[in-house]
Amino acid sequence: MNSDAPLPMLGGLTAAEFLRDVWQQKPLLIRGAFPDFQCPLDPDELAGLACEEGVEARLVEEQGADGPWQVRHGPFDEATFATLPERDWTLLVQAVDHYVPEVAELLEAFDFLPRWRLDDIMISYAPPGGSVGPHVDQYDVFLLQGSGQRHWQLGGKVDDEAPILDGIDLRILERFEVAPGDDWELEPGDMLYLPPAWAHHGVSQSDDCLTLSVGFRAPSADEAITSFADYLGEQLPASRRYADAGMAPPEDPAELDDASVARMRRLILETLDDPAQLAQWFGRVMTQPKYVDQLVPTESPTEAEALVAALQEGEELVRSPGSRFAWRALDDDRATLFADGDGLNCALPLARHVASDAPLDAEALALPGAAALLARLLDIGSLGWAGDFAEE
Repeated sequence: MNSDAPLPMLGGLTAAEFLRDVWQQKPLLIRGAFPDFQCPLDPDELAGLACEEGVEARLVEEQGADGPWQVRHGPFDEATFATLPERDWTLLVQAVDHYVPEVAELLEAFDFLPRWRLDDIMISYAPPGGSVGPHVDQYDVFLLQGSGQRHWQLGGKVDDEAPILDGIDLRILERFEVAPGDDWELEPGDMLYLPPAWAHHGVSQSDDCLTLSVGFRAPSADEAITSFADYLGEQLPASRRYADAGMAPPEDPAELDDASVARMRRLILETLDDPAQLAQWFGRVMTQPKYVDQLVPTESPTEAEALVAALQEGEELVRSPGSRFAWRALDDDRATLFADGDGLNCALPLARHVASDAPLDAEALALPGAAALLARLLDIGSLGWAGDFAEE
């Protein structure tokens, strides 16, 4: 994309300006980010999705039957919604982009950011007064108003030690003070960007309030260290161990001296400091599917010849809803294609093609190694036949 072109969805900032001056630094309110925006689904359709098995959904009631801020987890049924009060509750449905293609298309507007950083689009519905309380998220989020109105207030950046309410299944801030000027009502098409750890509180002002939350992946340091260590551990030989050849006789055999600690530190740091392995791990972890059970492997291996014949007859492969792709060059000719947590060595042009939005039809077969790679991706469920998805 052209990073120097002003983008209406960023309030007229270019992608370069937004990433330099705003991203992960300060909030940004964008009026009319999506002019004449028409929400891809209505509250009843969102409620229907929340009733389906396997869909992650929550109901938050500010005054529930068992006390304040009660949380229930889906799937729900019609009777659940029939008993809800007229106000002060919220329905949240995760990963709606996995189930509604029109919602998934919205992600294309965010191509000024790395695709592997995107997590999902959550959609919330709330009647008047509905909210999930003042809170912080530990990731970037764009809050796009889909329909109705929502009143947003910001409370500035808070640290990890900020106290939260005890005894409830939500991380609601115990104290929330509205920052001067950070108090707005959003209309359909308006959007609010928030960096991580920024306190915010959104309250529905209408009976048709739908808000789309575009969230981003950001592994924590503890998750990253544990995951990378596990990845390396699977590949290290048993012979790579602590060693102390040439050490001096200890003054006290029971002392754990500085030299011993330094040797252990050197072993750990030298093992971890492997940029090539780090890249391979990073690509795998950032393309892990949000819901592994959404990938449906084939019952038997796909023959490359059969796949080629189907594509040449006019069939087309499509990327499975929720699947994630990225690539990293190994040299001038080869690359690793990361697909749903796996890493596949292939020709660099092929990796770029599959990880893009380009069609996966007969023309893709001109790329070296395409037939075998596409068959592999079909077998693991990262790809599917367009006709099969159209039937669902």
